[in-house]
Amino acid sequence: MELSIGIPAYNEDKWIGKTLEEIGQYLEEKQIDWEIIVVDDGSADSTIEVVRGSKGVRLLCNERNMGKGYSVRRGVLAAEGNYIIIIDADLPFPISELEKVLNVLKEGWDIAIGSKYLQKSEKITDVPWYRLYGGRLFNLLARLLLIRGIRDTQCGLKGFKQKVAKDLFTRQRVNGFAFDVEVLYLAQSMGYKIKELPVKWKYVFKERGCSFLLRGLSMVLDLFRIKFMKYDV
Repeated sequence: MELSIGIPAYNEDKWIGKTLEEIGQYLEEKQIDWEIIVVDDGSADSTIEVVRGSKGVRLLCNERNMGKGYSVRRGVLAAEGNYIIIIDADLPFPISELEKVLNVLKEGWDIAIGSKYLQKSEKITDVPWYRLYGGRLFNLLARLLLIRGIRDTQCGLKGFKQKVAKDLFTRQRVNGFAFDVEVLYLAQSMGYKIKELPVKWKYVFKERGCSFLLRGLSMVLDLFRIKFMKYDV
């Protein structure tokens, strides 16, 4: 199998049906041998029912809400494709951006990640100020503490060669939203080649400023956990 698409999902019934339809149509047009794996993280809405009604999708269900990092790890370790691409359930970019990531992996890079903050990146919707500057501040802190040279650790579009993905995610431990930083930190520590590429992206409103702040504080705490955690690398 050439490509696995992994999608973590938590209360995503407003978006995930359209996302799965767009991805499926696009991959069929490209005549790629593919699979889509959705990991539901204990959703309280109808996400599971929507996914079960989608053609050609493998659904894995966490018994309770475990966190995005846990769900992504579960999906990656179950994936069978030579290349594994992780995307957000709300599809915050044009579907054609998938091809950019896949092409970079085929060129020989171990990891390809989308970035909202490169010169050629293109924002196609307005973004609340607290999301825009909060994201930039978090990425700055991640670079100061852990990551070298990566402008955007949190973009919901990341691709891996299968062997690289399995190697990283068997070591990855953070269950929350800072798992991206952890995986990239491990990748740099292990000498994997990472390509950051500009993407077109949009903002999908899901949370108010107070919930964003609480999530941000949790992610900052996880940065310090990662920094002082002992890994087998």
